[in-house]
Amino acid sequence: MNAPSTNTYRLLNELAKPNGIVILGGSEDCTIPLCELKQAFSLDMPLYNRSLDGLHVDDAAAFYEESILPLYPDTLLLHLGAADLEGYNDDPSGFDHHYRKLLETIQSKDHAPQIVVVSLQNPENDSTISELNRHLKYIAEAERCEYVDISSKPVWNPRATRDVMSFLYSTGFVRPLKQRRPVFDLVKILFCYA
Repeated sequence: MNAPSTNTYRLLNELAKPNGIVILGGSEDCTIPLCELKQAFSLDMPLYNRSLDGLHVDDAAAFYEESILPLYPDTLLLHLGAADLEGYNDDPSGFDHHYRKLLETIQSKDHAPQIVVVSLQNPENDSTISELNRHLKYIAEAERCEYVDISSKPVWNPRATRDVMSFLYSTGFVRPLKQRRPVFDLVKILFCYA
C-alpha cells in the first residue's frame, strides 16, 4: 500500500468536514487505523490523519499549510521527530529551531488550532529519543501547547478497555458519550492501540 501524498490529501480535504481533530505525523503514523479506532471507541468527532511518510520537522510547516490548514482543525495532534533523530544527534538546536518555527506558523493563522505535542514512543529507553522528548516537552511548554508523553511502554490496554466499554454499552449501563474525550485519552487510543 502506498503512503498518502499531498495530492491525495488535497482531494480528501474537499470531502472532509472542517473543525475536527487532525493528526500531523510521520511514517509510523500513516497506518493508524482511524476507522477501526473510531468505531471501537465510539469517537464521533471529525478525525483525520494527515501524516506523511518520512516527514521532517523542517518540511512540516509547508505541508501543514497545504494539507491541513484547509481543514481548519480545532485540535492538531503533532507527532513529529522520528524522521529527524539522526539529524537531531548532530544539531539539537537546529531541530528545536525548526520545531518552534512550525509551531509559530501554525499559531500565526487566523484559525489556529489547539496544538498537542505528542512525544515519540521509547519503550527501549533510547537516550537520543529521551533527549528529543525532553526538548519536545520544553518547546511545548514554552509555546503554550499541551504535551502528552507516550514514551514508555503503554500500561493501558486498548483491547481490554474497548471490551469493557462494549459490555457496559450492550447491557445498558452506559450510553456512548456525545462529548469529546480528553486529549490524553484520545492520544492513547490513536498512538498506543497496538
